[in-house]
Amino acid sequence: MDKVLVTGGSGFIGSYFVRMLLRETEAEVVNLDLLTYAGNPANLKEVEGNKKYSFIKGDIADRKTVEKALKGVDTVFSFAAESHVDNSIKDSNAFVHTNVLGTKNMVECSMNAGVERFLQVSTDEVYGSVEKGSSRETDMLQPRNPYSACKAASDLIALSFHTTFGFNVVVTRSSNNYGPFQHPEKAIPLFTTNLIEGKKVPLYGDGKNVRDWLHVEDNCKGILLAGIKGKSGEIYNIGSGNELQNIELTKKILELMGEGGEMIERVEDRKGHDRRYSLDSSKIKSLGWKEEKPFEQGLKETVEWYKKNEAWWKPLKGKNK
Repeated sequence: MDKVLVTGGSGFIGSYFVRMLLRETEAEVVNLDLLTYAGNPANLKEVEGNKKYSFIKGDIADRKTVEKALKGVDTVFSFAAESHVDNSIKDSNAFVHTNVLGTKNMVECSMNAGVERFLQVSTDEVYGSVEKGSSRETDMLQPRNPYSACKAASDLIALSFHTTFGFNVVVTRSSNNYGPFQHPEKAIPLFTTNLIEGKKVPLYGDGKNVRDWLHVEDNCKGILLAGIKGKSGEIYNIGSGNELQNIELTKKILELMGEGGEMIERVEDRKGHDRRYSLDSSKIKSLGWKEEKPFEQGLKETVEWYKKNEAWWKPLKGKNK
């Protein structure tokens, strides 16, 4: 990789990936981001003066913008996406625009520009709710909300360019990410920042929905590995196996914050709320990936980061449209 384009590089996972590329590789990095509410320039403040880094503000669904960003690029890592399930239930238009039309535009323009490899970043939510066992890359896709349906569509669009045209496409699907710089609309930062502000934490339904928690650092290492060693046309699950009921996660955050169960506010369950996600990650592990950040340590470090960085998250609270 000599010149890499990262779309959505100002978001939570994308910004970590940009910082990692600049820290651990010699590649020139271009960040294409529309800077919607979840794209925060402050996430990349530390790399602004790096000569290997450049930023282009723009929409991945806009052909001229994408063609400009792709000049000289040999590798694309496509993170850009609308990603909040609740927002997709309220209004799915932006999700279709970015996740479906945007992905189609990105992969088509990348192929036409002679890009050597295109990696599409996706989610375990495309498999739908998993009653038992763990999802494998060959399992049927059963998305159950507009967000996951749009992500499933983006995966299939990207992979179709491999099947139809022989374009070098790889897809990764990760479990729930957590860590510093995550927008406070998401569960761990929302609960932590609410408690900092003396507010209760909103827990959906009976709290028994299960999620697998993966530190953003470990996910980004898996994505980079798949980008370098992954086989064209293949999908790689990236999950940690840290499966917890939401109520269990909530209690861990409350304990770290020195609070009790009285700070839990039961709220009406999300529509179509998937009961459980679980990934079989043996395929990415066969390439040499493994989880390196233990969940208890990662969660403690994340909570401490939000306690020390109120200036970062306070302006973002409530900005989710």
